[in-house]
Amino acid sequence: MDFEPSDEPVALKILIAGGFGVGKTTLVGAISEIRPLRTEEVLSDRGIGIDDTDGVEGKTTTTVAMDFGRITIREGLVVYLFGTPGQERFWFMWDELSYGALGAVVLADTRRLTDCFPSIDYFEQRGTPFIVAVNCFDDADRYDTEDVRSALDLDPDVPVLMCDVRRRASAKTVLITLVEHSLKVLTASQS
Repeated sequence: MDFEPSDEPVALKILIAGGFGVGKTTLVGAISEIRPLRTEEVLSDRGIGIDDTDGVEGKTTTTVAMDFGRITIREGLVVYLFGTPGQERFWFMWDELSYGALGAVVLADTRRLTDCFPSIDYFEQRGTPFIVAVNCFDDADRYDTEDVRSALDLDPDVPVLMCDVRRRASAKTVLITLVEHSLKVLTASQS
């Protein structure tokens, strides 16, 4: 894919997915050049028995539709970020959100690693290029990326990296890794 400046702007769409409370909203907010659109609501008693808050007991809000942010890479090249809702009851929205996406970031939390399996399965089944970014929470155990890869049974070509989505530089590294990986996958599929 050639991204030379032209009269026609190029827009890339990237999804940010993962389990409940993994940091999707935080990642979009850390990197977006505009005030992100957030559809967060306060957790209520209606979610008791439906939303699994084990490991994230301090979480008080949840995304009910999506997060949206934008980054201008340079004149004529814009990246749109769409954060997916993490709970199963909102997964019906993923098909619409993923339409036309270049690729996806699957955020993982080592305190609740199995929560990212649905995202991984979703993108594998659709052939969407994705990476796994382990959000290093202060109170979470640290693991080597190869241990995470093994635990998630990922293909060797799927990038796995550690990050802190609260930091803009870290979020930027995650997005660069995804774009590079997606372009590599797309180029290989066109050969």
